[in-house]
Order: sequence, then structure tokens, then C-alpha cells
Amino acid sequence: MRNKLIGMAGGLALALASGTSAYAQELTIFWAEWDPANYLQELVNEYEAETGVSVTVETTPWSDFQTKAFTEFNARGSAYDMIVGDSQWLGAASEGGHYVDLTDFFNEHNLGEVMAPATVKYYAEYPGNSGKYWAVPAEGDAVGWSYRKDWFEDPAEMAAFKEKYGYDLGVPADWKQLTDIAEFFHRPDENRYGIAIYTDNSYDAMVMGVENAIFSYGAELGNFETYEVDGYVNSDKAVAALENYKKLYSFTPPGWAKTFFVENNQAITEGLVAMSMNYFAFFPALLNDSTNPHAANTGFFANPAGPDGDQFAALGGQGISIVSYSENQEEAMKFLEWFIKDETQKRWAELGGYTASAAVLKSDEFRQATPYNEAFYQTMFKVKDFWAVPEFAELLTSANQRLYPFIVGNEGTAKETLDALAADWEATFKKYGRAQ
Repeated sequence: MRNKLIGMAGGLALALASGTSAYAQELTIFWAEWDPANYLQELVNEYEAETGVSVTVETTPWSDFQTKAFTEFNARGSAYDMIVGDSQWLGAASEGGHYVDLTDFFNEHNLGEVMAPATVKYYAEYPGNSGKYWAVPAEGDAVGWSYRKDWFEDPAEMAAFKEKYGYDLGVPADWKQLTDIAEFFHRPDENRYGIAIYTDNSYDAMVMGVENAIFSYGAELGNFETYEVDGYVNSDKAVAALENYKKLYSFTPPGWAKTFFVENNQAITEGLVAMSMNYFAFFPALLNDSTNPHAANTGFFANPAGPDGDQFAALGGQGISIVSYSENQEEAMKFLEWFIKDETQKRWAELGGYTASAAVLKSDEFRQATPYNEAFYQTMFKVKDFWAVPEFAELLTSANQRLYPFIVGNEGTAKETLDALAADWEATFKKYGRAQ
């Protein structure tokens, strides 16, 4: 029991000050260790000031976030009242009985319209299109791009680029231009390279990077309602997307065979590359002069369109859920009611959190607040995500085992890789009775 009875005198003082119960509570939110968790702690400190309810954001490194969370879930432990869990966890956590059903809360507050539609679909709803909700979109995030504005705007580079490719050098409008620019700036003799992409084959790092290509090439990972994958994840469009991703790998710095968000920010701060893929949540560090000597010359853009004009991005970010074993579910629900308020969502964005509130995202104030907010705003209305089924970890493992040897090891063809992945996923879905 972590409810705490505040001393009578203090409790009465709080009650008089806030108009709430004299019996304050402590709430614990579990999240991974990163800057947005620090921003959330700042935000919930304001909730405590308003209500007297103390909220602690407890964090753990990303490397053991999932393990620690599900260990507590499986033990039916009450250590956490709420959790800001990954979107892929929705199936496992809801079917496992670990999350409180928030469907009535969602509908009562019309969150399907209050939050950006894509964030509702991927952070909150499971199964897809079921109208069942298990989380409130909390930290919006997706994969975007940073780039060296001074390289792009150098008159000599601009002239040389136009002579070689026949069009003006600028923020890439599509994946062909992205690839041309990566090739153009790839100059190992000058210790200058074209691009930094995700290649780490643990958890969802490389898969998120490849998704950026697959979705914008107009391909899908499968049919999320029927669990069909053959003809989807190995379609001609998916094959072309994977071939392009492998081509981009040839323009990365040396030793770029197992890289994720840390290395991709370093690629910019160390002046190595023209463009770098990363989650928007890591972009604030690139505007800090103390951590990025090129901060003044760093720009940002949303994931560009594919060859047929499709333009999507891989979803990051998380929703916030109430843990079904919490002994403070009623107070946690009150907290969520406060969290979804327009003024709270605006404050969340001011502190550095990436709100999923459609109204805040669309506001000029938000879009102009930082050099990357406009790209973030554009992205959060066109995101797609990985499978959120309970067996998502097995699907991720298969993807890493198939994609990594092709992209980094130069083994096989894109078609062979994706055909094998489709077979793997078919077998997984049959094992769990999801496919015929």
C-alpha cells in the first residue's frame, strides 16, 4: 500500500488550498530513462501543486524497460500506477490483463477527435479498428531527419549538385532526392559522409528505419485485420524500399553497422554526415550549442515521400495506461482527466513533451516554437506502426534476423529477404492461431 495519509494539519491545509481530499496519494508513473520523462516529472509537479497528489516518474534505461515492466506485470505487482508503454505492447498488455480498459474514458472525453487520429490508432486502440482503448496518447514521437543547412546552402555545393543531378539542392522531397543527396555528400576522403540511418538489429531500431522506407514506398507490413503478410511485406513496393534502404547504408560513415539514436545524433554533432535519421525526441540536443557545435547550422525535415507520392513515417512515442494491479486506479483516472485538458497539453508541449493533442499540434504557437516542430506536426498526422499483437517480440526478432544480413552483410537479395520474412511471420501467426 503506497497510499499515504498526510498529517492532519497538513492535510487540512491542502484541502483548504486545493479543494480536494485531505487524504493525498502518491502515484507512480513508470517510463524509460530519457529527456521526455524528465519533462513529464516537471509537468506532474504542477499536478501536485494543484491537487496535493504526489506523482513520481520512475525511470529505467531503455535497455531493460520492457523486461522490467513485464516482470512487474506478470507478478501482478502494484509498484506502478501508470506506465508510458511502447505502442507495440498494447496487444500483450491488454490481452494479458495488465492494462485497465479506458474505452469509456476515451469515449466520454471524445479523445478520438481530441488527439491526432494516427496517435489514437497506434498508441491507444487494440485490436485495430475495434473501438477498444487501453492508453491515452502521451508522448507523440516519430522518425524524422536532421541535416546540415550550411552544406545544403553552400553556393559551390549547390552548383555542383545541380550540374550532376539536374535539379536544385534542397530539403529532399522524396526518397530519390534523399538518396541523391546522400550520394553527393558521401566523400570518405574528406571524412564527410552522406547519411546516418538506423542499423542496430536489437529491439525495433533497424526495423523502424526500414519502416520509414517501406511505408513511404506505399507498402505495408501486412493486413492488420486478417494477419495476411504474403504479398504485403514482400510486395514489389516493399522490395524497392528495402533495396533503397540498403543503398543508403552504402553512404553511411565507416563502422555504421550497429547504430541507433545515440550514434545518429553524434553523426551530426561530430560533423560527419549531411543528413541523419532519428526520433524527434532526440532533436532538442541538436539545438544545444554545448552539445552540438553545428547547432546553428542544423535543420530538420519530415520523412520524404516515396516514388508514388505516399508519405508516411515510422511511429515512435507512447501512450499512458493505468496498470490493472494499481491500488490507486481512481486517483490515476483523475490524473488522466487532468492530463488530457487543453491547458495541460499546451503546458506539456511548452516543457518539451511532444503532445498528441490535435489542437495544440495545429497551433501556430506550437509549429513555430522550435526549428523541428513544423516537421513534427507534419509527421504526426501520417505515422504508421509495427504490429501491436502480443507476439510482437517474435515478429521483431524475425525481422532483425532477416533484414540485418541483407542490409549490413550484403547477403541475398531484397526479394529473398522479404519472402523469407513473410514466411517467418506467417508461421508465427499460425502458431498463435491468428491466420489460416
